[in-house]
Amino acid sequence: MSLNIARIGSIIVVSPEGQINSANAAAIEAELIALVDAGQRQAVLDLSRLNYLSSAGLRVILVLAKRLKQQDGALVLCGMSSQVREVFDVSGFLAILAVTDTREQAIARLSAH
Repeated sequence: MSLNIARIGSIIVVSPEGQINSANAAAIEAELIALVDAGQRQAVLDLSRLNYLSSAGLRVILVLAKRLKQQDGALVLCGMSSQVREVFDVSGFLAILAVTDTREQAIARLSAH
């Protein structure tokens, strides 16, 4: 698992690669929350290189979304494979999180925020 992080203006784009599971979720959560604690308010989570997401991974994303919302920020997810989208759909998270198909759409959505 690796996290690729890029900045586009005031927006941070985080692209996890591989899997988010119970073995690495705590470390990933700590890294993402540290970004928010350092002042980051707008984030795109590009999931196009994520091939597996466990319930622990779902929790990481929910914690990040809540922390950003508490700071008047926003999170947009993009690039979900059909397998990852199914995990979000079954959990009901698609109804409560902002999701776009592409990174460009996610950045545009945050830019309008």
